[in-house]
Amino acid sequence: MTERENGSDRPLPGVPDTSDDGTSGPPVSGSDNHHASRQTGHTTNEADATDGDDRCTDGQCTCGARGSDGMASDRWAIADGGASAANVDENGSLGDIEFTQPADGVSQDVERGGSPDERVNVPDGAAVDTPGYSIRSEMNDIETPDDKTWFMELDTAVIDEGRCIQCGTCVAACPSDSIGIGDDGLPELVKMCTGCSLCWDFCPRGGLRYERQWKITGGEDNVSGAGDPITEFSARVEANWREGAQDGGVVSSLLIHLLEAGEIDGALIATESDEEAWKAESFLATTPEEVIDNAGSFYNQTMALGNLDLAQWEHKLPDKDHEDLSLALVGTPCEIEGVRALQDFEWEYQSQNAGVRGVEYTIALMCTKNFNYQRLIGEQLEAKRDISPDEIGKLDVLDGNMYVYDEDGEQLLAEDIENFHGAALKGCDECADFTGYAADVTVGSVGSSDEYSSVIVRTEHGLDAWQHAAPDLDYHDLEDRSAVGGLQSWDKKNAFEALERPFDPDAPRFIDYTDHVENYGTELNPHEADH
Repeated sequence: MTERENGSDRPLPGVPDTSDDGTSGPPVSGSDNHHASRQTGHTTNEADATDGDDRCTDGQCTCGARGSDGMASDRWAIADGGASAANVDENGSLGDIEFTQPADGVSQDVERGGSPDERVNVPDGAAVDTPGYSIRSEMNDIETPDDKTWFMELDTAVIDEGRCIQCGTCVAACPSDSIGIGDDGLPELVKMCTGCSLCWDFCPRGGLRYERQWKITGGEDNVSGAGDPITEFSARVEANWREGAQDGGVVSSLLIHLLEAGEIDGALIATESDEEAWKAESFLATTPEEVIDNAGSFYNQTMALGNLDLAQWEHKLPDKDHEDLSLALVGTPCEIEGVRALQDFEWEYQSQNAGVRGVEYTIALMCTKNFNYQRLIGEQLEAKRDISPDEIGKLDVLDGNMYVYDEDGEQLLAEDIENFHGAALKGCDECADFTGYAADVTVGSVGSSDEYSSVIVRTEHGLDAWQHAAPDLDYHDLEDRSAVGGLQSWDKKNAFEALERPFDPDAPRFIDYTDHVENYGTELNPHEADH
């Protein structure tokens, strides 16, 4: 039982008393003032006292640290041996406070004259930069095997060499979500690489032997001529919305009918950027209206496979598990090769996994090459030919020419496509897949007359999509198979000249980085050089 409980009026040591009105104040005379002496730095020792106002003398404090009773008036001792807050009065009131407003629009004032990001007082010999990949070998003294492949290898051999075709397969393949898409539209490392090699293995310009993927997907005959189609047509949509579509509007019709039949929950297509005219971006269409609004072709890549993270499309998708969703993918042949290869393995692709697994229908667009947006629209058309992006109503590549039309359908330009070669993606030169051998359906303009699309159906899935759309199409047998086969042969010939490696549909699907180095002369193990 405490003294207070025994009726004693003596206050507890170091504990503020409570007045009749419930407010607390400093301890009264008789409390232990030893703690206050230590906390304030004052002394009551007569031998140390002086006559100055800033000293405490013989129990009397003239500097404000103690009251007339010898106790601290502003910072009294408290029960745990510490002191109360220094910025409140004896009643615990904070009082008036003045805040200094932060400067607005004014740079940091560095009085010492150096840069704001300059490191100061760094000890001699201290390493202050983030360590590169070589730190791994320095720490564990283990040499990295030559067949262990990192993003650095892909960066060195494909991206830095200008051979990236911006398909996004490396982003989709990464099992640690370490690869993102930079402001320049190219893959970049966003967190530590684990060295799993999947980004390299699935890159159609790196480790994926794309011609082997043709045979795995479509059979032995998929390496000659126009492939091994089930059937081929020249077709067009008869609905009035076709005016905004490319050629016959067949791609849009296929997607609309698949959506209406409930065969797919969405289709990954291209849309025009809100910020930059005629720049394509990935877009998930989930309604026929969205498909129609985005009909037409763009001539730059969208990193489509890097946008298969379904979380970003959550607000548009039906309320069911992502694993149960069904999607269609419209893309260039290289994008179809990439997603087909990814689907052949049960590896976990993290945030992209459900999207990769959900692609059930693939539609390839006939393609000999694609373009860098800025070089095509900004340099070739706007700067050199004085055609503003805002003037363009339609772009088309047909019969070896680049055509540009305005919003009223008036032709602004008809010029040999070779004049735009400098704007093309360098990696496209190595592609021999004009007709999308790995797709369910291929659609393009070659082989059909104006306002018709050429349609090549390659798989049972493709035939199912065609049968949904066919009743609403005007179609007949493909008009000119030789035109398709001829352009496919021309494309393959160019690829053979550009490829530094052997073209071999019977070789293993994946190309070791060491083999690539032998053929292309790129750096071996660039991660060890802190690339």
